[in-house]
Amino acid sequence: MIRKPKIIVLRTAGTNCDGEMAFAFEKSGGEVDLVHVNQLLRGEVHLQDYHILAIPGGFTYGDDISSGRILANELNVKLGQQIGSFIADGKLMIGVCNGFQVMIKAGFLPGGLASASTPVSQTATLTFNDSGKFEDRWVHLKVEGKSVWTQGLDNNILYLPVAHAEGKFVTIDQDVLEWLKTNGQVAFRYCSSSGGEPHYPDNPNGSVENIAGITDKTGRILGLMPHPERHFLSLQHPSWTRQKHKGTFGDGARIFQNGVDYINNNLLSKTTVSV
Repeated sequence: MIRKPKIIVLRTAGTNCDGEMAFAFEKSGGEVDLVHVNQLLRGEVHLQDYHILAIPGGFTYGDDISSGRILANELNVKLGQQIGSFIADGKLMIGVCNGFQVMIKAGFLPGGLASASTPVSQTATLTFNDSGKFEDRWVHLKVEGKSVWTQGLDNNILYLPVAHAEGKFVTIDQDVLEWLKTNGQVAFRYCSSSGGEPHYPDNPNGSVENIAGITDKTGRILGLMPHPERHFLSLQHPSWTRQKHKGTFGDGARIFQNGVDYINNNLLSKTTVSV
């Protein structure tokens, strides 16, 4: 049979977008397992058996302390070595909304991994929206940078939903921000519908320089606040009945397809194998 990229969609108490994330990867040609973090911690499931680690949205552990902090600590302290080896093997990670918050607070972004066992210290965060309230709306995104996940989307404007109270991206200092831009690690920025400078609510949270998503230096680790899995199909567009038909898939689909394609083209044989 043809081997498929294997994706682990990680969940725990409070995760609520795991089903949508799994659906998106499955429809993109991946083989997906929904795995509770405790299964990894107990050794019942092994991260090295997968090609993509996906951390979906939600409110893990009720976002106690701060959004994503508890799961970030679990991954950093208890699974940091496994995740370090996973990334060193050329594999992929994606974190959406709460998953992005987890990856930032675990230190996997923006600096990635300092070694196969130690994440770098946290140099950015996602904090409370400037509006002081939960923002549940659709936003426009300008795609930039070069990443595994954004191939073929250069300079496109995507339309995706956000749903968060702590989505304001800030760096610890100006040097980190300049470093991100110099390295091409800014993957998405909020913009107006025409691609111009956004104002609230175009930028729903007040993120510095309108940053909505970033990668590590390799472009293989992606985190973003908007939800591509919630606009995977064209009929998920809020006014899909009034849109000219553009096919089956929505603006978020290419992101998942890019991840699956990368694994097929770089880590899996293109030949048929027996198992």
